Amino acid sequence: MTYREALRETLRQQMRRDDDVFLIGEEIGVFEGSYKITAGLLAEFGEKRVRDTPIAEEGFVGAAIGAAMLGLRPVVELMTINFSLLALDQIVNHAAKIYGMFGGQTNVPMVIRTPGGGGQQLGATHSQNIELYYAFVPGLKVVAPSTPADAAALLRASIQDDDPVLFLENLALYNSKGEVPENLDDLPPVQIGKAAVTREGSDITLIGYSRMATVCTQVAERLAGEGISAEVIDLRSLRPLDRETLVASVRKTGCAVIGEDDWLTYGIGAELAASISDGAFDYLDAPVRRVAMAEVPLPYAKPLERIALPSADSLYTAAVETLAAVGARR
Repeated sequence: MTYREALRETLRQQMRRDDDVFLIGEEIGVFEGSYKITAGLLAEFGEKRVRDTPIAEEGFVGAAIGAAMLGLRPVVELMTINFSLLALDQIVNHAAKIYGMFGGQTNVPMVIRTPGGGGQQLGATHSQNIELYYAFVPGLKVVAPSTPADAAALLRASIQDDDPVLFLENLALYNSKGEVPENLDDLPPVQIGKAAVTREGSDITLIGYSRMATVCTQVAERLAGEGISAEVIDLRSLRPLDRETLVASVRKTGCAVIGEDDWLTYGIGAELAASISDGAFDYLDAPVRRVAMAEVPLPYAKPLERIALPSADSLYTAAVETLAAVGARR
């Protein structure tokens, strides 16, 4: 099943399971979504539960927050995470804070699905990974699955969660394929806030989320061909962050390389590196390395865009250099 199909079938499953679940967003009905995630759902569930909206992110995100406060479970589709900036006040100052500011009298059980990422020649304002803006905010949960199975399991968990969840999808993953049970009820439950050790290893820890988790796996396979045992951690969740799994892995391997699809300065990787330093400093045999985007608005030209994005080659180089530093110290 593709990543795209896993999302669609999970939405269908959850809408069948719970009449309080409804979809709302731009062009998700008649047009079936910009990336066809909602294909066929309008025909099955009707306009009451698949709500097309005007191009007004602040308005329909706010409407979804109100619906969630009154007991419904809206799933908002934002055409791209870049457009979430138009609803920043609703997400940060309302969805994230209502439970706390109202003394727990009301929850906001809503999901905001939105794709991001570069590599599609969509220009600088449509190719960003700005999940850091939201992972920074207490009161929100932020998840970023990398495989079709995790996309299905995490979307199910997000829809059933009683807190607002920002659900990140990388455009480069939509056509990726993976094993998913025909009956989604057979998927093992996934806990929001729990990372996955997707490959056991002993020499180095590779850490990523979303697209970069798949890149970490590719690099681990390449290193294995050279006799190097790399452990791969797929974060899956940016808030809550599973620091315990990170620390346990680095205590075992003694070194780590982090791959991220955002900018290096103040990026997700900085928080991960700090967490590793806090919990595994005495076990480190080399500095934690970070591999991220070039510090530029992403170019439109394909050759420049390719160079600006982190790649398997750049992650591999960082891993080899880290292992060389480890060898020199040992």
